[in-house]
Amino acid sequence: MRLRWFPLFEAGDDFLEEAPFRYVNTIEVPVPPNEAWAALTADDTLVSWSRLVTGVRWTTPRPFGVHTTREVTILRFVTARERYYRWEQGRRKSFTAVQATVPGLRRLAEDYVVEETPDGSRFVWTVALEPHPALSPILRLTDPVTARMLRGVASGMRHRLG
Repeated sequence: MRLRWFPLFEAGDDFLEEAPFRYVNTIEVPVPPNEAWAALTADDTLVSWSRLVTGVRWTTPRPFGVHTTREVTILRFVTARERYYRWEQGRRKSFTAVQATVPGLRRLAEDYVVEETPDGSRFVWTVALEPHPALSPILRLTDPVTARMLRGVASGMRHRLG
């Protein structure tokens, strides 16, 4: 079956700070930053530590960097095509989604930061999104559920690396 792709507006750092729906999760993991970073860039990243993410396919060959692309599938229902606009190897990466297989989103961006701590690493994950205006009331109603699901994804990394 051929997927239909819907375009999204590209987003950047301003959007990560000012998005109408913004979720920030911070977790501590007892591994050095290079191990945490490796988990974030593995072929099975997210899929191996979250039931929510049912597919990840890097569409750019290694080594990864700015302009790296991937496709991520959520619950076998929606797939997003992502393009990285920041890649600070071992420390930080940020992407904007450029297409999705369902309508309804205007913009989506994520930021991943790995910091060294005395006991290992801190992972700070920011998800920012903007729906089409007609969907904003629905997202406001489901905001607590979305926040809980994203916390679950982040804690999956803690369990995988802990």
